[in-house]
Amino acid sequence: MQNSDRQEVIEDLLSKVDEGTPEVAQEIEQAHSLDDLALLLESLPVTDRVSFWEQLSPAIQLPVLAEMRADASEAIIRAVDEIRLHDLFAELDADTLLELQDVLTEPLLEEALGRMDTEQKQRYASAQQYADSEVGHWCDHQPLVVPAKTKVNVVLRLLRRVMPKYCDHVFVVDSRGVWVGAVPIHKLFGADGVLKISELVREQFPSLNAREDIYVSADKVASSEEVALPVLDDGGMLIGRLDLGTAYEMQAERAEAQIMATAGLDEDEDLFSPVMKSARNRALWLGINLMTAFLASWFIGLFEATLQQVVALAVLMPVVASMGGIAGSQTLTLIVRGLALGQISKSNLRPLLNKELQVGLLNGVLWAIVIGLIAGYWFNSWGLGMVIGAAIVANIISAALAGIFLPVILDKLKIDPALSGSVILTTVTDIVGFVAFLGLGTLFLL
Repeated sequence: MQNSDRQEVIEDLLSKVDEGTPEVAQEIEQAHSLDDLALLLESLPVTDRVSFWEQLSPAIQLPVLAEMRADASEAIIRAVDEIRLHDLFAELDADTLLELQDVLTEPLLEEALGRMDTEQKQRYASAQQYADSEVGHWCDHQPLVVPAKTKVNVVLRLLRRVMPKYCDHVFVVDSRGVWVGAVPIHKLFGADGVLKISELVREQFPSLNAREDIYVSADKVASSEEVALPVLDDGGMLIGRLDLGTAYEMQAERAEAQIMATAGLDEDEDLFSPVMKSARNRALWLGINLMTAFLASWFIGLFEATLQQVVALAVLMPVVASMGGIAGSQTLTLIVRGLALGQISKSNLRPLLNKELQVGLLNGVLWAIVIGLIAGYWFNSWGLGMVIGAAIVANIISAALAGIFLPVILDKLKIDPALSGSVILTTVTDIVGFVAFLGLGTLFLL
């Protein structure tokens, strides 16, 4: 659904949701996918959200909850009558429970598990062996799998009954469930029906380790030219698969998380979260930003005497800080993306550093000349123009250095550079810019 279409539907929903008619909900439900319904619900204030969700057909209520962000789905679960929730969660499957387990109360979680059949319980238990950052936790446990001794005609009969989404290969395992290889489905048609499937196996088929990071795995699937890759445990046992659709969802989730992290927010943040919760979530980074601002102010205070005598320096300080901040954020964004895609390594860090320093020097000199001429003409002081020009060059070069090394160092320390890199970078460029500008002003203008 396009953004403009979604906005129209949201406006229509807000005008009709108070009517409380199931017909309105059913009409919208039939016209939109689960993803779109989840986004529509997240766009509604909590009271309207709960009201509309309750008007959806029971068969779709849980799948829609599973597609929603954690904060938004939790708001619905907390608002709905507990007896109704217990009835609703009676038919919960393992995959949906995995999506919702972080927002369910302990009694609901226990009841849902207690009502599952043995197969679903085993799937849930298998996923729980892995952290939620690992692909083994999220992989699809229903790939098309056959033992190596199965004959082709048996597999063809199976294909007529079962055909999962994103499936162009049959996965083959031995009698213990250990991975053997994959057979392209198109090879089965026209093959001798009495052949064993193992005779058609494509052995050199890429696979994923269940302990691998889910986002790394998603990137591998997206670049593999396969529609799904098998997920194997450390012993080579096939436990599931990661398909292309899920891989794209994970990549989009990571991109959203990185965007939100630059503002110190969680990707699960609800548009209509309670005021106190939203304030608490944002207070931490406001406090960190305050401390860095005081640090920059302290450095400015070291040049108080200079500022009192050359007021023009105070007027031009924001220009120096802004140019360094923008230059640094450009480099930082480039490096964070490179780290996320696995493109940055020791072997290419030096040429990358050289390139960014040259870019910084070129832009620094160019804009130093422009800003120096403007400042010199504005305040009728060509000495001031030279001082700010030199400070701009120094700050943009230091911004390039910080933009490269900060995310690399933070990544080595297992700290998300998208989350904290921009705060630290701004502090560095502010301090370097102010010290260079005010220091040079002290030396040459007094």
